[in-house]
Amino acid sequence: MSEFYAHSQMADGHLNKCKECTKADAKNVRMASAEYYRTYDRMRANDPKRIAARQAYATAKPDAGNEAKKVWEKKNPQKRSAHIQVSNAVRDGKLKKCPCENCGDKKVQAHHDDYSNPLDVRWLCVSCHANHHKMHRNLDASFVPRMASKRYQPGASGVV
Repeated sequence: MSEFYAHSQMADGHLNKCKECTKADAKNVRMASAEYYRTYDRMRANDPKRIAARQAYATAKPDAGNEAKKVWEKKNPQKRSAHIQVSNAVRDGKLKKCPCENCGDKKVQAHHDDYSNPLDVRWLCVSCHANHHKMHRNLDASFVPRMASKRYQPGASGVV
């Protein structure tokens, strides 16, 4: 029964569909009403009680963000190494930032489709980068569609 959420109003005490189906339904509802939930989330985040709670948490645990970052770095050494290599290459002039491949915005982030090739990146603005990850969150990297004609690869215009 661990595959089903507990639900006190059901005869057997569990929801009548599995956890994965419940998650999929919730995701579909949220995506179908994306603008409503975006507005709702913004309003909720700006609620004075929530702001006060975030400030209290930040005061009580000033190093919480740094601790989480250290945990992530320890769990993801290959990703961290790729991020550092890209930063160093940009700093040293070996890799040049290009406009967002989707919208043309000049303020971009490097996105890796494959961390084993750390300098093979796609330049995406914050919004397009977030959207890309939302669309491909549960897909294996080998199934992520690649737009080779728009990518900046070693030897192409994005690499010096």
